Amino acid sequence: MSISPSVLLKADLPLPLFFRGKVRDTYDLGNRLLIVATDRISAFDVVLPAGIPSKGLVLNKLSAFWFNQTRYLMPNHLVEAVDDVGCLDAYLSAESRFAYPSYLAGRSMVVRKVERIMVECVVRGYLSGSAWAEYQQYGTISGLPLPEGLKQSQELPQPLFTPTTKAETGHDQPLSMDEMKKLVGDHMAEEMEQKSLAIYNYARGYAITRGIIIADTKFEFGLDGDRLILIDELLTPDSSRIWDAGLYKVGQSQSSFDKQPVRDWLTESGWNKEPPAPTLPPEVIEATTRRYEQAYERLTGRKLSI
Repeated sequence: MSISPSVLLKADLPLPLFFRGKVRDTYDLGNRLLIVATDRISAFDVVLPAGIPSKGLVLNKLSAFWFNQTRYLMPNHLVEAVDDVGCLDAYLSAESRFAYPSYLAGRSMVVRKVERIMVECVVRGYLSGSAWAEYQQYGTISGLPLPEGLKQSQELPQPLFTPTTKAETGHDQPLSMDEMKKLVGDHMAEEMEQKSLAIYNYARGYAITRGIIIADTKFEFGLDGDRLILIDELLTPDSSRIWDAGLYKVGQSQSSFDKQPVRDWLTESGWNKEPPAPTLPPEVIEATTRRYEQAYERLTGRKLSI
């Protein structure tokens, strides 16, 4: 199947656009939504001019994999992963149907339309990233005190729930549990914490059997009526820090199955992190594509079908 790179950077469908994010294009199907995972990539809060081939496939297929794996822990918004574009007929009136582009297969899903809760539920199992920077300075993660003497990338005594705001633009800001309770209520905050930890612990236990460490991740939730459900993406390289267990060493940064080659190149390029971003060289695009594909294949045990 030959698809032009420009198509995979933006889905142009004859449907009402519900929302266009940094990576996903979401269309309104009435009481359902169609989410299309494009190959767009962002770094330092800027969408780059070139995409990463296969990235959208990985994000969509891996999210669908995890939604199915964790259904017994928490209901989620997935109605149907679009493997055959013909399935879309069931969600559109005869007058609304169109010639569905082939790229929708594998990189889109039909989901419930729910009320999004504007909190990102971050769970950290290892000391890395911004948590490592905070710990070095204050001995805390999101203000929570930790034992002295922990090293970079070290497994934490127990996973920590460290929620943040969900910013439409700019950076998310840490939330204490008291602040989160004021936003969403005591019962909902406690349920979101409990479910986030349960899903993370399940996924981490599964992943290690595949030779993968899920160091941290973020979850998003919505309300389907009065029922709390899991939404957005789930346990992908864009929403999680995923390491190769065979290469893991305490006391140093780890190589991740994500867009690290992109961040490294942009940092070394001298770019000021303001739009427009520079165009990535082919070797960086290829290395990043390979990391996303490896994450999917290692975690699912399946070859990525394109």
